[in-house]
Amino acid sequence: MSATLHNRIRVFRAEHRISQSELAAAIGVSRKTISTIEVGRFVPSTVIALKLAAHFNTTVEALFQLPETNQEPLS
Repeated sequence: MSATLHNRIRVFRAEHRISQSELAAAIGVSRKTISTIEVGRFVPSTVIALKLAAHFNTTVEALFQLPETNQEPLS
């Protein structure tokens, strides 16, 4: 199973006109954490994902999506 996760954090930051540093300070992580999540090098914890969603007043699903695959779902 791949640990790839698509995200729209950069889009939400642009819409709210905030920097990575401002977002990081708002949710209590480093700027580097935000950067590595945005570029897909780091999959955030559930807590960080929930904090990001709460900060933008949206759902985790609006921020993060699993990549589309042609594989059958696991049951």
